Amino acid sequence: MKRRHEMPFGAERRDDGSVRFRLWAPSAREIKLKLHNAGGQAPLRLHRLDDGWFELATDGAGVGTGYQFVLENGLHVPDPASRFQPDDVNGPSQIIDPQAFDWQDQSWCGRPWEEAVIYELHVGTFTPEGTFAGVRERLDYLAELGVTAIELMPVADFPGLRNWGYDGVLPFAPDSTYGTPEELKELVQAVHARGLMIFLDVVYNHFGPEGNYLHSYAPQFFTDRHNTPWGQAINFDGAESRTVRDFFIHNAIYWLNEYHFDGLRLDAVHAIVDDSEHHILAELAEKVRMACPDDRYIHLILENDSNQARYLRRGVRCRPQAYTAQWNDDIHHAAHVLVTGEREGYYCDYSDPIAHLGRCLIHGFAYQGEISLHRGNQPRGEPTEGLPLTAFVSFLQNHDQVGNRAFGERITSLADTAAVRAAAAILLLAPSPPLLFMGEEFAAESPFLYFCDFKGDLATAVRDGRRGEFAHFAAFSNPAARERIPDPNAAATFERSALDWETIGQPPHQEWMMFYRRLLKLRREAVEPHLSGACRIGGKYNVRGDRGLTALWHFPDHAELALIANLGPELLPGFEPASAPLIYATNKSSIAGLGEGTLPPWSVLWFLKT
Repeated sequence: MKRRHEMPFGAERRDDGSVRFRLWAPSAREIKLKLHNAGGQAPLRLHRLDDGWFELATDGAGVGTGYQFVLENGLHVPDPASRFQPDDVNGPSQIIDPQAFDWQDQSWCGRPWEEAVIYELHVGTFTPEGTFAGVRERLDYLAELGVTAIELMPVADFPGLRNWGYDGVLPFAPDSTYGTPEELKELVQAVHARGLMIFLDVVYNHFGPEGNYLHSYAPQFFTDRHNTPWGQAINFDGAESRTVRDFFIHNAIYWLNEYHFDGLRLDAVHAIVDDSEHHILAELAEKVRMACPDDRYIHLILENDSNQARYLRRGVRCRPQAYTAQWNDDIHHAAHVLVTGEREGYYCDYSDPIAHLGRCLIHGFAYQGEISLHRGNQPRGEPTEGLPLTAFVSFLQNHDQVGNRAFGERITSLADTAAVRAAAAILLLAPSPPLLFMGEEFAAESPFLYFCDFKGDLATAVRDGRRGEFAHFAAFSNPAARERIPDPNAAATFERSALDWETIGQPPHQEWMMFYRRLLKLRREAVEPHLSGACRIGGKYNVRGDRGLTALWHFPDHAELALIANLGPELLPGFEPASAPLIYATNKSSIAGLGEGTLPPWSVLWFLKT
């Protein structure tokens, strides 16, 4: 089976063997094309069309040909819609024929969202190889673990040899350090062969600081009317924004159809500023769902600090009208405060973490319009009434919550083992879909640090800026303390972030992995069957003392799921057993204690009546 997404820009190989090149350069008077297979041949002039477009079709280029666009000042730039950059972001783009790949997964239509258990990974640090092929070698391990979806951190071409992926500048080109487009497709196909889904993290809120040449010939791509944490905003709502919007809409459809990804996670959409009547997020979701067959499960996931429930609304048969789910930072923050006691930064908004956790478990967001101290006493969030709990992705760790710490510490190095296991036991069995961050399942000791590969003044600015971000934290108020924060550009920072697979069979790592496997198996067998078609799950929670929590969920099939937990370091009285069979307990002492009306520290018990 062949798959190709046709685009109105970039290099498109046509059926007659010729290649059509098309570039939107509204500020240019002339654009030429340099082909790198033509020896000393002079660049070819593109024909100027209406509305800032330039186009040329030629028989002088073919699959594998390198090419660059040449501006009037002689600057050679890559194709912004390049499908591959073998020599990094500043080098020539390469012509790729998507139809050269023979897909064998034509019967794959995805999986229902209710079955989602997500495993987030960074391709460069997940395996020693740091490649798409390396990830493929670990797929059997992930399937046996019990996850059902793999989420790749961004793979769009970024400058240098290492990056988290959020500094990408060529969003259609898989980074060559990870492998070729064909190798990424082989990974997707291998994931599907094991019955798993695969999602891709995409960045539509900014371009990285190096290798983005759009300002040179299409400054209309950006606007000075809005700003983002990364500088000038992308122009989604001003003059000539139609082409800009189409660029990103095509990118989303490209990954879903040409690469057969099962879903996308859109990074930090709260930083996308669009004052038009039809927000780009709404239009993108509409166009994606129109472009994908109805018999495919396509899942669109948001990261949205604004907690805008409007994007998660459901329609007929509980199908998402726009987006399937959102990463729920609220549940992470509440759980993190409970197990670590940290209160600085955004954790200051979770002064009553047990109540915030309970609200997340039953209602999704903790903040649904309440005032946020961290955000300057401004209201945050929208009501979640009418939304299914499956619209909220829960996690105890992810790349942000680990990597945005100064030393990239994982939760198991910050909190007591019993506390972490209690929190994990709640998030893995609650109705909302859980997400794991790579290595979490075996309590990896390697940190996940912030890393990149910039040079010169930019490298210095990024290093100093990174250290300056922590100046308002008590532990880093001293400049000498900030100097200890690892340099993001140092190769050693990246190397320290790689998973150490040699430890997985050693205690206590093996015990952690068995713990996760057991809980994910229990979720699949006991909880997941009641989520199918459960668009409305009734529920309530109660806080017991300072650290006690009970919760009850009523499913449409009349099953009842109950939680009883002591999420503190002290013995807690005042509990009564649930009127349902026990399906999980942290240990035997928790069961015995509940029979006497008390719970030992960090106890979690789950009950299910069908």
